[in-house]
Amino acid sequence: MILKKDKLTVKIYTSTKDMSVSAALDVSSKIKELLSQNEYINMIFAAAPSQSDFFKELITYKDIDWGRINAFHLDEYINLNENAPQRFGNFLKKEIFGLLPFRNIYYLDGNKPIEEECKRYTALLEKYPPKIICLGIGENGHIAFNDPHVANFNDPETVKAVMLDERCRQQQVNDKCFDKIEDVPDKALTLTIPTLLSAEYLFCIVPFKSKAQAVYNMINGEITEACPASILRTKDNINLYLDKESSSLLVL
Repeated sequence: MILKKDKLTVKIYTSTKDMSVSAALDVSSKIKELLSQNEYINMIFAAAPSQSDFFKELITYKDIDWGRINAFHLDEYINLNENAPQRFGNFLKKEIFGLLPFRNIYYLDGNKPIEEECKRYTALLEKYPPKIICLGIGENGHIAFNDPHVANFNDPETVKAVMLDERCRQQQVNDKCFDKIEDVPDKALTLTIPTLLSAEYLFCIVPFKSKAQAVYNMINGEITEACPASILRTKDNINLYLDKESSSLLVL
């Protein structure tokens, strides 16, 4: 099923598998289209268990010239052990970055001096502006680590340090990334909302029952920083992919 909410295209599937296959097909088609027009393109990826099935499908597209794609990621914990599997760079290396021959992979490092790292990554994103972003949304409606209390639709920054709210940190436990909330870092680096909206194409992949309320608020609520993902309704060329569970509160 396909529906529109403001400028947002919403695609709903009966299973996570079907959702992931469709999202990967759409993303791969857009990659090939853009590579036919550009020497190389720049992409940004989200690191979360919700993206894993999508990644499994995307990496099967061997006809994509991955060597013409620069890869970035959306966010990273601050002061988490370099080898920790929960570090988003490590997660992405395992799930996609280490499996495809990208032109360059630019990791966001939460263990470097914060101000310097924000400047470094900002400069990279200015040099390599994103064409495509693949992202999800959080249980609190966040996009990247723009939780409601720090989200700013008019943020002057490109990359910033944020304090994570308790619901966001609890989600990391619910996702079985950490054993208990005390283990989850309370600070992170994140690309800001204007940075995300600067990309030409966004593909938002959101499976699972735990996201159903956030999806409902995103689509049916006001466009407000209280639900940061609601801003995705204001821009063309954004697709939202839902499975049966994440769309379960919608009246279709």
